[in-house]
Amino acid sequence: MVEVTPQMVKELREKTGAGIGDCKKALVEANGDTKEAIEILRKKGAASASNRAGRVAKEGLIYTKTSADLKKAIIIEVNCETDFVSRNEEFVKYVSLLRDAFFDSNVNTVDELLKLKVGDDTIESIHNEILAKFGEKIQIRRFDKLTVENGWIDEYMHTGNKLAVLAVFEGASNPTPLAKSLSHDITMQIAAMNPKFIDRSQVNHSTLENEKNIYIQQAIDEGKKPEIAEKIALGKLEKYFSEFCLLEQQFVKDGDKTVEDVLKEICNEMGAEIKIKAFRRYLLGESEED
Repeated sequence: MVEVTPQMVKELREKTGAGIGDCKKALVEANGDTKEAIEILRKKGAASASNRAGRVAKEGLIYTKTSADLKKAIIIEVNCETDFVSRNEEFVKYVSLLRDAFFDSNVNTVDELLKLKVGDDTIESIHNEILAKFGEKIQIRRFDKLTVENGWIDEYMHTGNKLAVLAVFEGASNPTPLAKSLSHDITMQIAAMNPKFIDRSQVNHSTLENEKNIYIQQAIDEGKKPEIAEKIALGKLEKYFSEFCLLEQQFVKDGDKTVEDVLKEICNEMGAEIKIKAFRRYLLGESEED
């Protein structure tokens, strides 16, 4: 049996970031073999993750990355339990690694992402190292990739990496400085005002009917006649569109304009019909219903 010295524990701790006690136990189990001890710590991290499954992880980081030609962009959210971990250099490096690996790949699921090779390692092994080091629930919550052939993608990252937006503008490439600036204003509008749809054509019929019925019932409960309640409901639906449809929202930077007015300015600047093809808005820890 090899004697486990304080120096061996210190070196293993420097390599893994695991606690002193865990490092000593791993070295004893590995009979002093540092490489085997690292694997033991990794497995320990993976195994203990199941014990943390029910815990809430609403801290973390959101990162974006956009190609130089503005044709491809990704967004990814990785959660942990405490702000202390989210600000740790090792966690930040891990999320950066995930961002770059996803950007360079064609994976669509977390399982596929974990199987990606990074040098001689896999994302899964690195993930297990992070689990072993911090002892928190850490999860790759969600990610998405957007592309455009004839157009550009704008990104906005709020300070602290807790909120991020990607927006796709389609119809012409190589935006002028003014068009790029105006499109970025729209991206920031999405961050600030949280629209659910680009325009009213995206609101499904059942959602509209449900909203309308709620408004009608509210008016009837207030003593309005059914035909008056119907008119009131239609008026409230217009307000619903102006609140949740991006193009109909009042422009935050100039209340005399709508976002659609700003988009028209981009069209005039580019000399082409520019449309907002899609957007993604991630707010850290938000529920699926938000």
